[in-house]
Amino acid sequence: MSPLLTLKVHEALRAAALAGEATTRCSLDLERTTTTVAVDEAGWSHEGRRLPWIGNCKDRTIYHWDGGAFQPVSRFATSLIKLVPTEWGPPTFEIDGIKMLPTAKVSPWEDAGHKVGLVQPRGKVVLDTCGGLGYFAAWCLAGGASRVLSWEKNPDVLWLRSLNPWSPEGSGANCSGLELTRGDISEAIAALPGDSVDAVLHDPPRFGIAGELYSQAFYAQLARVLRRRGRLFHYTGTPNRLTTGRDVPAEVAKRLRAAGFATEPSGDGVLAVRK
Repeated sequence: MSPLLTLKVHEALRAAALAGEATTRCSLDLERTTTTVAVDEAGWSHEGRRLPWIGNCKDRTIYHWDGGAFQPVSRFATSLIKLVPTEWGPPTFEIDGIKMLPTAKVSPWEDAGHKVGLVQPRGKVVLDTCGGLGYFAAWCLAGGASRVLSWEKNPDVLWLRSLNPWSPEGSGANCSGLELTRGDISEAIAALPGDSVDAVLHDPPRFGIAGELYSQAFYAQLARVLRRRGRLFHYTGTPNRLTTGRDVPAEVAKRLRAAGFATEPSGDGVLAVRK
């Protein structure tokens, strides 16, 4: 995998070189592992590869080696999509400056593990509606899920996953149980058989971006594919509560109940059980 640099790691490497050290230890995979790097005033070396210093290394940016230079792990097509470092190591990502995963008080990796635990994945077929960086899927596999059916419609997010060592594909973990599909789950779910999954993890973008994933029709489809007594965790956050007074979690819970779920608040989302 390409070495990944953040401002923190780059500054540590430069400091070691300026101090006259020949080698130093650091992480080149966002704190998954540490390795020994040779440094000098002109650059640094790792695993036989000579690499330069970054001329203008910026904060809140992750850089990857593209074979000729270090480039930010970001793309801009219709939106700016960017992998963003965190103080814990596992990164989050942003779409047009909006963070897609919680990072203020907890690692996005540990946060995903807690939420996956709510649906008790062991031995289950789990529907992961909005794959993102794959943290839900990785925890499901670690928790003994028999299959994880995951959808992600944005090709740039899938590219981020390919460079992120914490994503299932990037970590080199056994992904034999993961079936990742590029596509829109709001459309694809109609083709899934009824009563075909044991649990659902639903972490959609904000309502203003993907309102169809909060619709009564979509929740009816979730109820159709989820077996009776199956668990669903729906991340909602609390967008616009302070500015407009809108209670998105309450709206979501009401629609889920109308679709045939029993619901209860759970952290920053709603935990539901198919009746």
